Amino acid sequence: MIFNYPLHFTVADRFLKYVTIDTQSDPASESIPSTEKQKDLGRVLVNELLEMGVTDAHLDEFGYVYATIPSNTDKEDVPVICFCSHMDTAPDCSGTGVKPIVHKNYQGADLILPDDPLQIIKLKDYPDLKNQLGNDVVTASGTTLLGADNKAGVAEIMDACYQMINHPEIKHGKVRILFTPDEEIGRGVDKVDIKKLGAYAGYTMDGESAGNMENETFSADGAKLVINGLSSHPGFAKGKMESAIKIAGLIIAALPFELSPEGTEDKQGFVHPVAIEGHVETASIDFIIRDFDDDKLTEHANVVRKITDGVLKNFPSSTYELQVKPQYRNMKSMLDKHPRIVEYGMEAMKRAGLDAKLCSIRGGTDGSRLSFMGLLCPNIFAGEHAFHSKQEWVSVQDMQKAVETILHLCMVWEERG
Repeated sequence: MIFNYPLHFTVADRFLKYVTIDTQSDPASESIPSTEKQKDLGRVLVNELLEMGVTDAHLDEFGYVYATIPSNTDKEDVPVICFCSHMDTAPDCSGTGVKPIVHKNYQGADLILPDDPLQIIKLKDYPDLKNQLGNDVVTASGTTLLGADNKAGVAEIMDACYQMINHPEIKHGKVRILFTPDEEIGRGVDKVDIKKLGAYAGYTMDGESAGNMENETFSADGAKLVINGLSSHPGFAKGKMESAIKIAGLIIAALPFELSPEGTEDKQGFVHPVAIEGHVETASIDFIIRDFDDDKLTEHANVVRKITDGVLKNFPSSTYELQVKPQYRNMKSMLDKHPRIVEYGMEAMKRAGLDAKLCSIRGGTDGSRLSFMGLLCPNIFAGEHAFHSKQEWVSVQDMQKAVETILHLCMVWEERG
């Protein structure tokens, strides 16, 4: 134990409880939050915080949970920091009826999930399992995702609140807590009240391997390609019909593999068709466009335009429109202006006994947008792995290390306030 006093961790029990609450978000919904069931977890969290003695904990109309751990230091110049995690789970895989299983003292054997024996978590497929030997690994039962993304982060922040309240020797300034809905569908901070938070810096707990901290994300655009074909009775279509559906298929087929998610890694960007719908006369394709370099987003969108122009040369009566909208931007450009926010996070992980590593993430977090809304917000590990899948897993010990990291981070800010 890095601390000079024992911590009675509650993170595992909290996590096992939270994952059984279905909080899947819905990209097709226009409501805020996109699903009312996300508030079910929000209400549980508020009640637990109130029971701890966090008197201002509340759930707002949009499904956000706000709370404050008051300062317990005599110093008056300690900046307010915020810890944030999202409550929703991804639409990619069912989150209904999650049955978590704790595989105690993991020794490297394949983990066969009982409700679907075809779901096998293998050491060779997940290299970080090598670091879990002797640890307690939590999985779902095989028919659902687990929800470690991001209920591991939620549980870690909740346990850190518990520790701060029960260990006044952990000196800290004012700490704000924020739990958000709809992160998985890109709306996680749409209704966040930054002024209400009143924090100088924030940290999302939504990363992967223990010891990792992410100060850089993709920049992201969304694009919609609408194709206007020419309809005709199929019995009399020769030389007339120009099917928008078939045009869409040709465009997708022409996308270069080296610009696809499955053909890229590290700092390489991609163009990814995520949805297609339509009829003979009209069809649309939704794309997500990603890169660490903002300028390359425009280049990637132009690839779609060039391919579409080329395909339509064979369909002279057809037209198209491509609408591109920004989604979020690489937070590194903002964080680099205030380096101590990241430096203190790295120091906290080292104090927790971890090999701290600064990373980039091929994705985004709530922190990506928060950093451009006035709350600079890098991403700290939560221990989640294989997210958005039935093979999702997390270890109890990694979650405990995340709790320690949060506590050390609060103390670093207090010491250096």
